[in-house]
Amino acid sequence: MSDDHVYLSLAEGHDDSDARWAFGTGFEDPLHGVDQTVPEGTDSAQLAAFCLALGDDALVSAQRLAQWCTAAPELEEEVALANIGLDLLGQTRLLYARAGQVDGTGRGEDAYAYFRDADDFRNVRLAELPNGDFAFSITRLLVLSSWRLALFERLATTASDPVLAAIAAKGAKELAYHRQYAAEWVVRLGDGTEESQRRTRDALAAIAPYVDELFADDGELRTEVLAVLRQVTDAAGLVLPEVAPVPGHGRDGDRTEHLAPLLAELQSVARAHPEATW
Repeated sequence: MSDDHVYLSLAEGHDDSDARWAFGTGFEDPLHGVDQTVPEGTDSAQLAAFCLALGDDALVSAQRLAQWCTAAPELEEEVALANIGLDLLGQTRLLYARAGQVDGTGRGEDAYAYFRDADDFRNVRLAELPNGDFAFSITRLLVLSSWRLALFERLATTASDPVLAAIAAKGAKELAYHRQYAAEWVVRLGDGTEESQRRTRDALAAIAPYVDELFADDGELRTEVLAVLRQVTDAAGLVLPEVAPVPGHGRDGDRTEHLAPLLAELQSVARAHPEATW
């Protein structure tokens, strides 16, 4: 079957060949010329918490993707996943820097990334689940990038903070590629062999209980993202399961047992040699 319509539809409005070759990162400072003064009437604590949570999502996702280095099924996919992770690290740095500017503490990026414990993180829990097999990781990437892209496109035009809007505008270009890359793989796996379809079906079943957490009672965002996911799963001959959500919410500090070991790996060098430079 031909799945070109899926790719073309998802890429519509994001045709930027100069961005795609470098995974959307570009080489321009997205904050150049942007007024970094916190807008009058903005709740600084709320803005900082929001930037921190979005940064946590990206950092934890990037660390999971980094675990595919030397383990991906092909060298090309290893490079692709590593570059997607680097995009997310770039988003993390910008968001952490903004949080530090507005939260009154002056904390730097490293303080947020390396010197907080798992209970202090506010990422969505789907990001922290173990990688599983390639089908699980690529399906999770589809879900997270579809959600994050929809959210960033909204923030780019509606965020009252111009810095957050600029970060979102840059991130949306990257996330459009992340979503397309993941969608192509999900269709390939779902419409492939009996084994690849089974693994992708199992991945959807494992991920589905964590999907509702992404929307936090935002019905409009939920409708938009689920429409994208169903478009891809339909093309792949799969069904997005409708299941009861896992109780709790990562934004409220609820964690799985998997985040602490992941952070221990990420933070080990920085904690062993605090204030070290290289």
